[in-house]
Formats: sequence, structure tokens, C-alpha cells
Amino acid sequence: MKIIPILSLLVLIFASCQSEDEKYTANSISYDLFQSSDFDYQGVAQIRELINGKVEITVKLNGASSTDAYYFPAHLHFGSYDRPDADVAFFLNPIDIRTLESTTILGTLSNSTELDFSSFRKFDGHLKIHLADEGPDYSVILATGNIGKNENSIESFSREQLSICVPFYPNQTNL
Repeated sequence: MKIIPILSLLVLIFASCQSEDEKYTANSISYDLFQSSDFDYQGVAQIRELINGKVEITVKLNGASSTDAYYFPAHLHFGSYDRPDADVAFFLNPIDIRTLESTTILGTLSNSTELDFSSFRKFDGHLKIHLADEGPDYSVILATGNIGKNENSIESFSREQLSICVPFYPNQTNL
């Protein structure tokens, strides 16, 4: 009977020793996020495929951090960053100003579709990071970048072409 607790302990040890990379496949792609306001923030969105087939989005910003708790809202939108009234496809976890990072496992989009890694690469969308989740500062886009099939280069980015987000409120359908 002593063998069962020992086996359980060994399984727990091996499971805890599993490396972080073992939860991912080899599929990964990154998209640049460009400064989109007078606030000096830019960064990168790394898209990784989990072994369960889901997509993980990690946003890392470069810019001023703080020791205070504050969070920048981040959204995945349909269409290119210059598309007027681009609907929110998915709310990402907000970026913590202390670390300037956020990680989100992508779920069902607002149009009821789900993206795997392959379909994400073909997705017509962009990411926007806002200064605030409401009020006048909601209109301030700190950083944005096209993702999926859309052009994502500094040469193709024009801050003047940036469309402002349509505010999305719970219990409201923007589609």
C-alpha cells in the first residue's frame, strides 16, 4: 500500500517539472504594435498555439511603467486598424502598467467564431491598446497593429489613418 503514495508523489514531481514550452506547439508569430498617440508606447503581440489547439496572445509594451495598479484595455478588432467603426472581436486581458504585459487565451469571438492558429494567420483584424476603458481617455489609442492577413509594417502604418473604436458596452450588440 505504500507504493500508491510513492507513485502519486512521482507523478506530481514529473508534472511539476514539465517545462513552460511543453504547453506550446512550434507555431508562433509576432506582430508589431505601433505608437498611436502622443504617449510613447509601442510593442509586440506574440501569438502562440497551445498543444490543445487554442491560441494564446501575449502583449508586451515598451514605454513608461508605474508601481501603481493601472490597466490598459486591449481589444482584438475585426478589419484593419484604419477601418472606421471596427467592431470588437474579443476583449483581451488588460495590460498591467507595472509589467506592461498581458496574456490572453483566445476564446469565442463576438461573431461566434473560434480561431485556431491557422485561421488566426488569415484573420482580418487588428489590436488596439487604449489609455482607459471609459470616458474621454477611451478614445486615446496607445498602440495598435494589424494582425493576421493584414499588412503589419512600419512603412504601411499611418497614425493619421487610425480609426477610433466604437465603445462596446456589456448587453449591447455591436454586430
